[in-house]
Amino acid sequence: MIKKKVCLIGAYAVGKTSLVRQFVSGMFSDNYLSTVGVKIDQRTVVANGQEVRLMVWDLAGSDEFQSVRKSYLQGAAGILYVADGTRAETLDTIRTEREEVMARFPGVPSLLLINKHDLVNEWEVEAKDLARFREEGIEVMSTSARTGEQVAEAFDLLARRMCGGSENETQRLV
Repeated sequence: MIKKKVCLIGAYAVGKTSLVRQFVSGMFSDNYLSTVGVKIDQRTVVANGQEVRLMVWDLAGSDEFQSVRKSYLQGAAGILYVADGTRAETLDTIRTEREEVMARFPGVPSLLLINKHDLVNEWEVEAKDLARFREEGIEVMSTSARTGEQVAEAFDLLARRMCGGSENETQRLV
């Protein structure tokens, strides 16, 4: 079995911890607890015919940990950027974070998850807001930590990419 480190990056309260909890345990809670530093969970998946233990690093979204957070990225084999569909400004955080990550860790497979698809009627994020990310080659998926929609699929797709899977695979996009 191989191990791969996956980091979740995004602003506070976009649902990073809820996505991890849904992926690892199949659970969701409405109680919001801000992540302090980093929380590490794991789950084994099958990617390209081999077992892969994903070591999932849920990084704090708070600005006070910015300098420490960068060191947490060392050794990452994949990155899930997470934005909140109900808060368009969370995409600004992703743009900034992604530029810094790409400068330090070029070529690391990544996906952009627009979370809270269960609240799609309240979304501020529109397709035009995601065009720049797509033009830069990052795949965008909608997820819901509450319902589990596209959560396992996002982690599975990233696992396949980290293990040399096809870039032409498609999932239901935003």
